[in-house]
Amino acid sequence: MAHRKKTLGGGLPELRRALADAGAGAAGWYEVPKSKKAPKQARKAVEEGAEVLFVWGGDGMVQRCVDAVAGTAVTVAIVPAGTANLLATQLGIPRDVAAAVDIGLHGERKRYDLGKVDGEHFAVMAGAGFDAALIEDADRSLKRRAGKLAYFRTALRHVRDAPVGTIVHLDDELWFAGDATCLLLGNIGTIAGGIKAFDDASPFDGRLEVGVATAHGALQWARTLARMSTGRTDRSPFVRMASAKRVYAEFTEPVLLELDGGARKPVKRLEAEVAPAAVTFAVPRSR
Repeated sequence: MAHRKKTLGGGLPELRRALADAGAGAAGWYEVPKSKKAPKQARKAVEEGAEVLFVWGGDGMVQRCVDAVAGTAVTVAIVPAGTANLLATQLGIPRDVAAAVDIGLHGERKRYDLGKVDGEHFAVMAGAGFDAALIEDADRSLKRRAGKLAYFRTALRHVRDAPVGTIVHLDDELWFAGDATCLLLGNIGTIAGGIKAFDDASPFDGRLEVGVATAHGALQWARTLARMSTGRTDRSPFVRMASAKRVYAEFTEPVLLELDGGARKPVKRLEAEVAPAAVTFAVPRSR
């Protein structure tokens, strides 16, 4: 499953050669012009009997494919050809076509939890508010020119975004009520730039990490991001954190939503839950 606009090494021709050299040259081949076209093709591959689904692309492409195959026996093998590649980095998959193919064919198979927001699965993190706004603002052209710096540049545009009235229930108990600038749900704890948003996140514990940020303005966000970069995030005075199996949130006005770095439509409410051991990834055997 290949996002034809993404590049890595010698591009898709190198991927074809690597698969052929490994004896998998006769495998089904699916290309899409954008990640939102991937789920239909991924489901088709499953219906045709695929056992391993190679995904060439970034976190958004991987998320779309993972959502399509969640709950099946198909193994997802990532070839990280995106900008941030957060999930591939966490899984220990290098930005090397031949090495990624070898892991996909011969690596360890391991079941991972997923998060699920309003019926759609994510592997790393979902966010509403500040996080989603800066991701949507870091459009494709800017990401191509500036890479990971795109996220930090766009963050500067949103540090003064007004807080929104937010209510969050965790496992049916009221947990937060007040003004907030960001709600994060984490399955894996690291975000763009290598910043650890959730120090205790684990994709094997059957829970989602939950964080609410109340930071507003350049100074408070600078303090919050500095704490995230140099110490435990939960020690910031502008962050509240917990974990849960189910999350329900309401907002007084629509806020942008993102799943694994892919912007979605604004929402005034969301329901999330953990999907335990919902997908199999191919990972290096040393892990």
